[in-house]
Order: sequence, then structure tokens, then C-alpha cells
Amino acid sequence: MSRSSEAFADRAEAGRLLGGVLSSLRGQRAVVLGVMRGGVAVAASLARAIEGELDVAVAHKLGAPGNPELAIGAVAEDGSSWVDESLREATGADRRYLETERLRQLEVLRSRAGRLRALRPKVALAGRPVVVTDDGVATGATLRAALVAARREGPSRLVAALPVGPAESLERLADLADEVVCLRSPAWFAAVGQFYVSFEQVSDADLELLLREANGAGRGERSSTG
Repeated sequence: MSRSSEAFADRAEAGRLLGGVLSSLRGQRAVVLGVMRGGVAVAASLARAIEGELDVAVAHKLGAPGNPELAIGAVAEDGSSWVDESLREATGADRRYLETERLRQLEVLRSRAGRLRALRPKVALAGRPVVVTDDGVATGATLRAALVAARREGPSRLVAALPVGPAESLERLADLADEVVCLRSPAWFAAVGQFYVSFEQVSDADLELLLREANGAGRGERSSTG
């Protein structure tokens, strides 16, 4: 892990660089899960680099009372969740609020997951090495929820792999993964986007294209039109 604050060109470059660090997984039938949406662009590049199988980690943050942009936790597609207890107490989020927020976000997630799974059925994780990635972490709430959900499926090894993140957030991931890999953890960290030259939003259309290509449909469409 470097303390460099040098920016990545884009998410694809970040994924390729992570793939170089995780080259020992090549040929091991690894599954690479990208946290929606930006993490899927990183995951697609990483999966190609290690000859792994791409899938989506569908997770979403749980917003604080009166401040939905502040993540006090996150929920995953299977309903499992993670909550930062210190933030929960500080923001006054009681158990009733948390359950209401969890169910609200879960409804949105499952609707979104239904569309994605129609393009690419969920990949089974049991007995396989699994890498969970995103384009970076700030608090790491959604990545933590994704790791909790992945662990429940019984992977042979669970790796959290990130291009960039603050040291304190990375340390909190260590109890959820067998290995945490991060390319850069600069001393000054304001937002993930500051570490990318190109950090355009990944649209639903972009996401669907990545999944189609991973599923072979993209290659078929190009060959039929070329």
C-alpha cells in the first residue's frame, strides 16, 4: 500500500493495477464482485486481468435521520446489513428508524437487482475465491455490507481490493475479509473522486453493457454487426 496521492486515469486503470497485485488468483476461478455502480467498472477490468468471473455486489447505504447522504450503515441484496454503532448513536437513529430505513433501501435494491439478474444471473460464491471491490472507500459502509453478504455464501477466500481509501476505513475492513488490498492510502483524503482524472458517473446503461460483455452477449452483438 502506497501513501501516494497520484490520481488513476480512470476506473479501468485502477482495476488493471489491482489485477496485477492479485495475479496469484489467475486460474483459480475467482469471482470478482463490484459494488454498484462505480465499483463494477473497476471489477470488470480486474476480472479480465485475473481471468475471473464478474458479478455485481448490490448494496446501498443507510442514511442518517435528516441527512440521507450520511451513511450510518449499509444493506446488501440478501437483506444483511452493517451499522456503524458510533454514528447511529451520534445521529439519534434508534432501532425502529434503522429497520424502516433498511426495508426501504432493500426494496429499492431488490428492484434494481431484478433488472441486473435478468442480464446476468447471480454467480454462486461457495467454495471459490471472491474479491469484492469498489472505486474507493470513504467510510466503507457499502463495502462492509457487501463483504458480510459474500461471507455468508461460504467463499474459500474473501478479499477486499480497493484502489484508494483512508487508513482508518481500511483497518475497519480487516475483520470482515481474509485479506485487504489497497493500492493507495494517502494521508489527506477528502473524497474518492479526487484520486481519478476521469470519474464520470457510471450509468445504468454503462452497467448493463459491462454485464452483457461479461456474459458474452456484447461480443456476439459486435461480431454480428461487424
